[in-house]
Amino acid sequence: MADTSPIDYFFQRNREMIAAGTRVNTVIRGRMKRYLDSRGFLEINPVIISPISDPLNHPVDDPTFSYYGHQYRLTKSMIFHKQLALIHFDKIYSFSPNIRIEPLERKNTGRHLAEFTQLDLEVKGKGREFVMDLAEGMINDSIASVRASAEHDKLNPHIREYSRPFRRVKYVDALSKHGKNFESILSSEANEPFWVIDIPLEEREFYDREKDDEKGVLMDMDLIYPYGYGEAISGGEREYEYERILSRIEKKGQRREDFALLLEASKRGIPPSAGFGIGIERFVRFLTGSESISDVVLFPKEIGRFVL
Repeated sequence: MADTSPIDYFFQRNREMIAAGTRVNTVIRGRMKRYLDSRGFLEINPVIISPISDPLNHPVDDPTFSYYGHQYRLTKSMIFHKQLALIHFDKIYSFSPNIRIEPLERKNTGRHLAEFTQLDLEVKGKGREFVMDLAEGMINDSIASVRASAEHDKLNPHIREYSRPFRRVKYVDALSKHGKNFESILSSEANEPFWVIDIPLEEREFYDREKDDEKGVLMDMDLIYPYGYGEAISGGEREYEYERILSRIEKKGQRREDFALLLEASKRGIPPSAGFGIGIERFVRFLTGSESISDVVLFPKEIGRFVL
């Protein structure tokens, strides 16, 4: 496998599965766009390079390059740009390409690629409950649209529109019962999507909002697919006040100079907000019942592999 040239690999791939995945991808992108547009959201252009990007809470390579004397990064997520966009707008979304040079141990998970797309959205002045409800409605609406399409026979036989609200599980309860691998265990046992909520501060990035009445716990949520398909959505409420952002950067042991532009903006005023990102390719994998995310992507950037 390692010696296969990128061209050989491309021609050897399962064309039927790629075609089904691409058609489902097209359907859900269109449906998500209509769903959000009809609720007053505006689509903004994705940001591909920037002097500031998501630090993430797990190690990835962080390629940088010089552009007119300034250091730029490839976008790992649009989290900071979403917050800044709300200075001008109330509700925004973007189909955002993300680059994450993941460690080699993630090559066989079936759900990681070095290049993928998130539908990333953010809402000014709203909280976690609002965006969770929005996500549930959008997922069910997308599923209904895909099931009505001509590709019904290529879909995961388990998918259906799910009862709302989706079940909620507190992070500490799941950890206590199942240990650190609780997400995989609960996902494999579930037959409906469910939320993991109230995630500890040390498990997340500095920009997610800490509860005022429960220190060390964040107003965060992850949506988990059933049948072992794992994480679908990650999101929550955001820190927006200068002192709180600075305090969180220091708690994470990160350098304030790396986030000087965000801190400058927060001094001038960033609005409170909540939002999330949903991986498009992971959603397609779930909808088609594919074993691996790369099966449904035309040019998958597989971890540890030389590919087109």
